[in-house]
Amino acid sequence: MGRLLALDYGKKRTGIAITDELQLIASGLTTVRTFELIDFLKEYTEKENVQKFIVGEPRQMDNTPSESEALIGPFLNRLKKVFPHIPVERHDERFTSKMAFQTMIDSGLKKKKRRDKALVDEISATIILQAYLNKI
Repeated sequence: MGRLLALDYGKKRTGIAITDELQLIASGLTTVRTFELIDFLKEYTEKENVQKFIVGEPRQMDNTPSESEALIGPFLNRLKKVFPHIPVERHDERFTSKMAFQTMIDSGLKKKKRRDKALVDEISATIILQAYLNKI
């Protein structure tokens, strides 16, 4: 079995989370600058067996796509072209940033560390991936 890799795609940064090979546990991997994301994924998939990409799907409260979906569409097309052998699934990412921030507070991180938007993105990707695992 391969790993599942989740992306919390953003205009500037993308948070990345990964499962273990048995797909039981979601863990934060890193945050990369979005313009470097495809290169990072190429390197990572050469070393690790990635079975599927899970990409966060930003939605409004009324379940319509958010404005950032316009940025994600072209990225998804490129992802599918570069990695045609790896399927892509979407998963609702509503409230993940708020949940990530609360997780940081609950874990006792200092205020300065909680301002680290890259860490928020990585935790958000982990929340997306864990929610996906809970669903399957």
